[in-house]
Amino acid sequence: MDTQSTYMQWAKKRPKVKYDLALSGILNLPFPELEATIEDIDLNGDNSYGYAPLVEALAQHCQVPPENVVTISGGTSMANHLAMATAIEHGDEVLIEEPTYEPLLALAEYFGANVKRFARPFENQFRIDVDELESKVSNSTKLIVVTNLHNPSSTWIDEDTMRRVGEIADKVGARVLVDEVYLEAMFEQAPRSAVHLGPQFISTSSLTKGYGLSGLRCGWILAEPELAERMRLLHDIFGALAPHPVERLSVVALQKLPKFVARAKNILETNRAVLNDFLNSREELSGPRSERGTTTFPRLMKGSVEDLWDVLYEKYDTSFVPGRFFELPQHLRIGMCAEPELVAEGVNRMAAALDEISG
Repeated sequence: MDTQSTYMQWAKKRPKVKYDLALSGILNLPFPELEATIEDIDLNGDNSYGYAPLVEALAQHCQVPPENVVTISGGTSMANHLAMATAIEHGDEVLIEEPTYEPLLALAEYFGANVKRFARPFENQFRIDVDELESKVSNSTKLIVVTNLHNPSSTWIDEDTMRRVGEIADKVGARVLVDEVYLEAMFEQAPRSAVHLGPQFISTSSLTKGYGLSGLRCGWILAEPELAERMRLLHDIFGALAPHPVERLSVVALQKLPKFVARAKNILETNRAVLNDFLNSREELSGPRSERGTTTFPRLMKGSVEDLWDVLYEKYDTSFVPGRFFELPQHLRIGMCAEPELVAEGVNRMAAALDEISG
């Protein structure tokens, strides 16, 4: 099997630019701002099935009992891998939102799932039509997969809608996997995790998007205790033990999270205002204005997204993520995560490029 993620290959190999509107996680935090000491780091410790201080810190952060928490050293990507590996078997029917984050589709393919799709259409501002979703569910469905906030649009699934999705899954004995990594970028306004809505829910997340802490790769899964224990045991054949210094630094980070929230909010609020003013000024770009999250996903109404990307890169040292990586090639994902002065100049350069390709 030659399963791979075309998006991740692009993201890792794409040319570096000065004005980076492709970033979806807050600008990386300089290490000195973590204020870690040598005493905070140790190469060895008791972390056989999770480093207890990290498990407890995440349980408090997510407002769940420690037995519901599975810690993962590979960020949300590895959390999704382990969650899906535990929840399904080869040939199981898996229902995945469309459009979605491409590695989720690649993962289901890797596990040999029978993948079906339900729509989150642009025309409905990427919201879930629960009736349409229910029409796609069958007695063979074992897993429903959604992202909340939606990747790439940052649309929020409200609790009532999520509860209804859970009820639909429960009727056929399926589970619901919710990638919640972008909820972290809602900070104190973030709703509680979907795992609070019932045992059929599995939630994944990490510190990689909302706080500038992507280098820690601190991920986690929230699940009912029996399923969480199965995940820990299955992880023995994937990762065995996590890097202990990273676990200890993650505890330090969680203890100081309010400081990093203030930094992240300042970046996002400044950039969101600039980006929304830009979107309001451009008739070529259609879609809801940004209200939350770290990205937005407008449709280009005139011209080619690929032509726009080429012009921005070659002439303006600027980048975004082409919508083809999210199944909508006439869209573009614009991030709000870089230094505000660079984002402001980046959208100015995008305006010049739009003028060029449409003129």
